[in-house]
Amino acid sequence: RDFNERCAQCSEVNWGLTDGGGFYCKSCHNVTERTREVVNTDFVANSRVQTISKGLKKQEKNDGSCEWYICEGFQLVLKKQVEALEALGVCPQMKDEILCNFWRCYLQKTKQAYCKRPAGETVKALSVCESSTDVDSDPERPSLLHLLSLSESEGDLQTDCSFASSLSKVSESTSVYSGSVDGSLYLMKSQKEKLRMTMPMTLSFCYMALLWMREPITLSELLRFVVEGHIPYFNVFQHFPEKMKLCGLDLKIFCVESWPVYEEVFNKMHELAAFLDLPRFPDITESCFLHPDMLCMKYLMEANLPDELHNWTCRVVKKIGIGEVDFLTLTPGNKSTRKVKYDVLAAAVIVVVLKLLFLLDDHYEWLLSEFAEERNKNNTEVCTFYSGSPYFEFKKWYEVVKHSLDVEQKKLDEEKAKYLWRCEKPLFYSVKNKSKVLKRRQMVVNLQNQFGKLSDSVQRAEKPNPSSFQLSWSEENTDGSCFHGHSLKGILQEKCGFLRAMNPDYWLCTVKLCNEKLCGHLAHYREVEFPQSYHFVLGLFSFLLRIQPSYIHDEVCMIEHKLFNKKLYTKLKYNTVLRK
Repeated sequence: RDFNERCAQCSEVNWGLTDGGGFYCKSCHNVTERTREVVNTDFVANSRVQTISKGLKKQEKNDGSCEWYICEGFQLVLKKQVEALEALGVCPQMKDEILCNFWRCYLQKTKQAYCKRPAGETVKALSVCESSTDVDSDPERPSLLHLLSLSESEGDLQTDCSFASSLSKVSESTSVYSGSVDGSLYLMKSQKEKLRMTMPMTLSFCYMALLWMREPITLSELLRFVVEGHIPYFNVFQHFPEKMKLCGLDLKIFCVESWPVYEEVFNKMHELAAFLDLPRFPDITESCFLHPDMLCMKYLMEANLPDELHNWTCRVVKKIGIGEVDFLTLTPGNKSTRKVKYDVLAAAVIVVVLKLLFLLDDHYEWLLSEFAEERNKNNTEVCTFYSGSPYFEFKKWYEVVKHSLDVEQKKLDEEKAKYLWRCEKPLFYSVKNKSKVLKRRQMVVNLQNQFGKLSDSVQRAEKPNPSSFQLSWSEENTDGSCFHGHSLKGILQEKCGFLRAMNPDYWLCTVKLCNEKLCGHLAHYREVEFPQSYHFVLGLFSFLLRIQPSYIHDEVCMIEHKLFNKKLYTKLKYNTVLRK
């Protein structure tokens, strides 16, 4: 009753006492560092002893570890990932203003924190062990570090009381199987929950924040940076504080022994956005990097294709309306709009343009290539100092790109095969076994080095600097391996003031689209049913995006049906009449 200060979070004066003698707000459940004043008359008569303590913090065990919760572990994972993204050049506001609010909203929706407790329940304040870094922030808008009170600060995390009370009942029985307090309960409870937190979902959180900020990083690039080790994901728990011990079920939750899957991260991101009731995301306009026109330019450069193709990709984007703001902008929970995969969509547009110009039927593109090769030869023979742009030769482009693609694919396969899934930091769960584990680990490292010297194996080089381009082509090369400045004159003709393709034909990947909700794909892709040229182009963009060719094939079918919608409708209607 004597504590009349207003709460720093809700400005109410409605205080209660925790088990440790600290004050907590009954309105918003904010816990302060102040504790009640104790009046003791046992020492000296008419004297008053005042004690101010920080309250009950994490209880340390005999082995030096402390109590911690699974959500706090994911908190640290997100912190490491967003810091890595900031190092790659992402806007610093993404951490405290975007991802922090997303994570706080998720904790509140899943009733793990920032939620009202049932009446009559006792209050239990949770805080995480001390962090090595102290960050000051506004208590009303906690940063990602202070969100779960990673350092001793004012805003301690308030968890759901029913959740915390159930944890206290089973903590003793589950401590044998996990280092965290709620490891086993988390897995038992999460079986019924649709959006329980997992390691792939940390990437969904990051991609959702990147999309909200409209950062120039696509989902395929994000996952590639993860695989290359630029963003913590594999064995990220080795960066946890020493007091947070992992064992048993904790390793099952935080250990990752598989590569992140594009579809899983993408679908979880959309489920998260709808689950959090997020508003419409910021508009994707023509000036944004995620717009198809911008991404098509990037992928044309990386695929070593002529710059003139960009005019055709822009025409296709405008023709079918996939560059409109309403089509590209994410509106969570709107089931009438299609989920846009920006990178896959741009790659599919390029494939459609190549089919429009070269047909890609294993015949017509080679005829055009022979014609372009002959014209280039005649130009160099007639004029030795011919300075015009050479005609684009599909055959030569195929040979150059296939050689580079095979080399890079082989290198990628070898790196994945040699990847060590074990973390460099040994895991030990008691002080007694610490020296044994470290000694055994050092012995293993020494043996590996000795056998490596005997077999003359090349030591693993340092990871390269992150780059948006996996394949680079320089116009300064004299070997003619760069096709950016080549001309499309050999395959175009002017008609009514517009450049049109000499090829009047086009073959569709499929006449009728499947129900994507039922079978997961708009069309089925089997390599043996399609020309090799088409398969090679899909394989090229499949490597660049690190996804299955079938997903690019789906987008190609969708674009084709938008582009030839009237002709397809007329043909299907005509066939129906004939059947009748």
